[in-house]
Amino acid sequence: MANELKIRPLEDRVVVQPLEAETTTAGGILLPDSAKEKPLRGKVLAVGPGKLNDDGKRSAVSLAVGDEVVYGRYSGHEIEVSGMDLKIMRESDILAKVSN
Repeated sequence: MANELKIRPLEDRVVVQPLEAETTTAGGILLPDSAKEKPLRGKVLAVGPGKLNDDGKRSAVSLAVGDEVVYGRYSGHEIEVSGMDLKIMRESDILAKVSN
């Protein structure tokens, strides 16, 4: 999918597609669009090569394409590519990887 996007993150940045916001509460109440919170989870679509260290070597990024992640509410930069709303953020902005 990242090849279709024609976007390649640099350094330790990742491209994340936010998951859809919940449409119902745990009790089954439907939420209107104005009440939905911004999603804090997403799917990794592309990963950069890693940050260049002072010794000239690259630090490996601990994420891979397809990983589901949790990130901070105001993390990253929102962009639109190929009609998709995406976020580009540094690896350090990602708080956790969701394991299934």
